[in-house]
Amino acid sequence: MAVYTDVSDEALTSFLTDYDIGDLVAFRGIAEGVENSNFQLRTTQGDFILTLYEKRVNAQELPWFLGLMQHLAGQGVSCPQPVAARSGAMLNTLAGRPAAITTFLPGVWPRKVKAAHCRPLGQALARLHAAGQSYAPVRANSLGPDAWKPLLESCRGQTDSVVAGLEAELDAAFDHILPVWPGQGGNPDLPRGQIHADLFPDNVFFLKNMLSGLIDFYFACTDILAYDIAICLNAWCFEEDGSFNVTFARQLLLGYDDVRPLSAQERAALPVLARGAAMRFLLTRLYDWINTPADALVTPKDPLDYVKRLRFHLATETLDGYGV
Repeated sequence: MAVYTDVSDEALTSFLTDYDIGDLVAFRGIAEGVENSNFQLRTTQGDFILTLYEKRVNAQELPWFLGLMQHLAGQGVSCPQPVAARSGAMLNTLAGRPAAITTFLPGVWPRKVKAAHCRPLGQALARLHAAGQSYAPVRANSLGPDAWKPLLESCRGQTDSVVAGLEAELDAAFDHILPVWPGQGGNPDLPRGQIHADLFPDNVFFLKNMLSGLIDFYFACTDILAYDIAICLNAWCFEEDGSFNVTFARQLLLGYDDVRPLSAQERAALPVLARGAAMRFLLTRLYDWINTPADALVTPKDPLDYVKRLRFHLATETLDGYGV
């Protein structure tokens, strides 16, 4: 469930008087997502999404996220566009929480990923990267390589409760990731810009077999562009049994190259970037698995899925393993 803060009809009606989007017809909570409270909002002028930002989101960074979405939409990327109040503000307050209204994107996310989804995904990701080049504000990746060891330290002593030997395995994995990470330890950097950083299937909508939009930009940041591809390789290209689908990966990379061809250096870095992406999501899932109370509204995701992915990437030294 992804509604943590209740909103009364009276409070919402009062909130909407500051906007020029018509009168309230209906609204309901959206039971997907894990970070914020989301509602589908219908007014006499159409459908919108209302988001209340919960405590895990840094309110000071919200203007960056909203500004990025506004910029990308203006550059032709199909993503939610913030709706400004009559005052011009895109961010306001509702039920004691920072709140924003965005446009509604039609479509549904693919519950079962197919090869046909992957090339349009790669194309959309490359268009996002191209459009983001002209968005000047910078947001550092708060879950980048500098955050990984502290995350593991916060779980130390409890990690092996998930699976025996996991703590030592992760300690050893860092030796195959951090010393060769692009831009660190004297290693040459790769092209950087604005990345989505969380483009899982539930953040990509399709309509009539066509990609209709990208949502949930609240992990977006300024980082290595190819790292965003590595995140997608992890999120889209593994089967339920943990095996890697090279056909999906090939289609994803072909789609990306249709719009923004990867350099030889970016291609060569994909194995280590994929290891890092697997480590990032493994660690955040591990932290939530250990620290989420049993009676919490959200069920934490199993970190073992990403243990399997990390093991695959560590054993894959060349691009052949990724269908390149």
